[in-house]
Amino acid sequence: MTIPAPAGASALAAPLTSVEALVDGLGSVGYIASRRIATALYMAVNLQKPILVEGTAGVGKTELALSTAKLLGLPLIRMQCYEGLDEAKALYEWKYGKQLLYTQILKDRMGERLADALTMHEAMDRLHGMGDLFYSEPFLEPRPLMQALRHDEGCVLLIDEIDKSDEAFEAFLLEILSAYQVSIPELGTVVAKTPPIVFLTSNNVRDLGDALKRRCLHLHIPLPDAELEQLIVATRVPGIEQSLNEQLVSFVQALRTIDLRKSPSISETVDWARALILLHADSLNADLVHETLNVLLKFEQDIAAVEPQISQLLQPA
Repeated sequence: MTIPAPAGASALAAPLTSVEALVDGLGSVGYIASRRIATALYMAVNLQKPILVEGTAGVGKTELALSTAKLLGLPLIRMQCYEGLDEAKALYEWKYGKQLLYTQILKDRMGERLADALTMHEAMDRLHGMGDLFYSEPFLEPRPLMQALRHDEGCVLLIDEIDKSDEAFEAFLLEILSAYQVSIPELGTVVAKTPPIVFLTSNNVRDLGDALKRRCLHLHIPLPDAELEQLIVATRVPGIEQSLNEQLVSFVQALRTIDLRKSPSISETVDWARALILLHADSLNADLVHETLNVLLKFEQDIAAVEPQISQLLQPA
């Protein structure tokens, strides 16, 4: 998926003059970044190193890449990883339908070309020469990785949930992550004119290899403390009353102390805040929490475990 850069995008240098400028810049596009996050991003961009962003689902890993693209006015190219992802889906493939169509159209021409061949070897040599034409640029279908390398003005490349791919694909990425280039047998080596800003995200479904980690800067985004989470909610849900914001964040923070199959992350907190605003709530009570608990918790066993404790969890809030 490619998202075009917005018109009138500002120069890259402005938000990258310092870590503080990057914190302010990300805040201006709706991403509340800690200094640690901004420092890692500042180093990744200026050192031209990929950044591996780890953390539980919903803490803002993907959103960091989206916000960076928006802030810098760069197109975003996103590649979603999954088990079985291979070179053809990630880098390039040939337009086989177009090749077949052209072969049929040129069939008579090929016959004329081979008519005077005296030997099988001579005929094969001529066929090889014609075959090379079908593995040239007009028949190439670039996929996300090649699209990113070919953006002359640069782009943001998001390799999302790299831990869901297999080890073979992880190894395939090493050349791109270290040299911003890739080798294609039929065309040679494609080198990025302007290296993309690369984000790899991981939910720690599996351990990543040392070779990949060695090529990246590492950033772990933890769940936020109450003060930061309130700031995120206020940014993402404009107009929410401060008292309601404090209550719902306090309740979510209390939920995270319970042994649940999946504790609510920042994305669930924001969704819950929006749901409460939709219901015209100005404060929390046990009935309201009971009715909307499914927004925060995604497993029935977690809901069943929390329901008897709702009143108790609301007391600090």
